[in-house]
Amino acid sequence: MIAVGALAFSLAACSTSSDSGSSPSKETTKSSETKPEPVVSLPDLSKGVDTEVTVDQGFVDALTSLQLTPGVVGTAKFENGIFSFPITGGNVDYYDPAKSYRPYVQGEIDHNGSGISLTGGGKVVELTDFVIDPGTSELHGKVTVDGQVAADDAFLFDLHGGTLKPLRTEGNNGILEGTTVHISADAADLLNKTFGTDAVKPQLLVGVAKITVATK
Repeated sequence: MIAVGALAFSLAACSTSSDSGSSPSKETTKSSETKPEPVVSLPDLSKGVDTEVTVDQGFVDALTSLQLTPGVVGTAKFENGIFSFPITGGNVDYYDPAKSYRPYVQGEIDHNGSGISLTGGGKVVELTDFVIDPGTSELHGKVTVDGQVAADDAFLFDLHGGTLKPLRTEGNNGILEGTTVHISADAADLLNKTFGTDAVKPQLLVGVAKITVATK
């Protein structure tokens, strides 16, 4: 149960914003305090399972208006309006939030070998190899345009956790869902330049995330 508890705290760091649609607050500056020992450490997340995003209708409508067709890359799946990306690795350390050391959650959740594609106007953009940073509430990834790498580590999505639900367990898995996923200003600018539009707006709601992690 301690591993599940640590998972709850680690992913709750993606919930620092309100549900008002504004950008989340981010504890990006580390304190000057000597680095303490973590309360709990999860050094290996390679046991899986996945991150799912239930797509918001507004995002679908936006893609339709831009005449963009979404697809999946690698091991990703898209079924019944839900994208799923297998968790392939990462690590999380959780520090006592009552102390001054910040951010009190550090690490990453990796999704190598999967992603989404957007096709339109004779161009194909792929967003892959997602990395969630629970300490900053950001998701980064690789961007390719027509097979050519445009960015290896682009800031793609903001994670807002104002609607995050309490942790629940199913068997050996810990599950957190409710965090909303929004297009970052960087990603909006890249997509607008690639597809020759100004219709992709920063903080456009993509959908609602569900993160399932094996604890054994």
